[in-house]
Amino acid sequence: MTDVRAPEAIGDGDMESVESFRLRAREWLAASLRKGEPLGFRRTLSEDQELAFIERARELQRKIHDGGFAGICFPREYGGLGLTPAHLAAFNQESAGYEYPTILQVPTFSPCAAVLLEFGTEEQKLRHVPAMLRGDEIWMQFLSEPSGGSDVAGALTTAVRDGDEWVVNGSKIWTSGAYFSDYGLCLLRTNWDVPKHRGLSVFIIKIEQPGLELQRIEMVNGSREFCQEFMTDLRVPDSCRVGEVDDGWTIGIRWMFHERNAMGGGSIYVSGPPSHGGSRGATDPIFVLAQRTGRIADAVVRDRLGEAIAMRRVHTELSERIGAGMVAGAFPDTIAAVARLMTAMSEVRRHTIATEIAGPAIAGWDADDPATGLGLAYLNRQSSCIGGGTTEMARNNISERVLGMPREIVMDKNVPYRDVPKGPPSPR
Repeated sequence: MTDVRAPEAIGDGDMESVESFRLRAREWLAASLRKGEPLGFRRTLSEDQELAFIERARELQRKIHDGGFAGICFPREYGGLGLTPAHLAAFNQESAGYEYPTILQVPTFSPCAAVLLEFGTEEQKLRHVPAMLRGDEIWMQFLSEPSGGSDVAGALTTAVRDGDEWVVNGSKIWTSGAYFSDYGLCLLRTNWDVPKHRGLSVFIIKIEQPGLELQRIEMVNGSREFCQEFMTDLRVPDSCRVGEVDDGWTIGIRWMFHERNAMGGGSIYVSGPPSHGGSRGATDPIFVLAQRTGRIADAVVRDRLGEAIAMRRVHTELSERIGAGMVAGAFPDTIAAVARLMTAMSEVRRHTIATEIAGPAIAGWDADDPATGLGLAYLNRQSSCIGGGTTEMARNNISERVLGMPREIVMDKNVPYRDVPKGPPSPR
């Protein structure tokens, strides 16, 4: 397993100072990237616009790589800079306000690259991690299944060994962006005769290949970012297996940690403007909304505004404290669930406050209207409590793994998974 502590904790006497790195990043960003919004998921683009959007994100990632700012905390031997979380924080603060390929950060760099760094073979790491940092490879995670909900360990999609290959049959679902991605990190059932957590293995799946059919799912708001993958006699080389056979849940535990950490804003592998409010000192967008809607003097609005600004500040401080504590070894990795929960709760409440301030104007659709897009954001706010592991799961992790409370009673413990009752698969 690769040591994932910060280089500072491992020891490096020739490291550039954080302040020097910050100044160099500031100059490079000003000279190389244009001002604009981060390139995250867009729900209103045509298919041609989406492809151009992704190509632009790849170009930006390549530019960041060639400029010497990709993979700030990644090991040098796999194309990274081998610097500390403090260097990453400085870069992230300086990148606020610039066009940035946010869409390539999660899940490509975390959890996918993070899992490869910890559990992948040397060949897998050398082949894929530098390509990720260049923007040549975009990765997704194949976890959820039509019958599984949030119980990712209850995977029914099966891999059966056939010599030096595995034959995969089943389906994964709710994969954001699989249609523009190159690889998927996939959790598969390789043993039905042991309890569910003991019969899983992890594989690297190339998305464009025979035996894998990808279908996009159209949502009521017109978004088609989610996909479902149907794997029929898909042949995967054993060289694409990550970790030991039937030991996938050992990887899965760390996989979930990296996912929660990324969702909570504390991943050392994800770079770019903070998703929960921008750099320190930047004006809160909800404050700007109150000004532009002419309600800044309203006493109720000011009360809500104070709550939103305080929540943003607490979120930033909490994420930084948790990240620093984990790197220093002062906090257990399971505390990432606290940051993930805070992210969801903050997003839900801040979207609600913005909607209360804007009032009926949230239905506006004028590009010059400050409330444009708030209605859709409000309706979609609950997704932050689901994507990347539900907040219910985060609360369970906090209670059981951080606070040491008794675990929930489960009825399938020590029962071979083939004997556990399961729901019917969804119709194709």
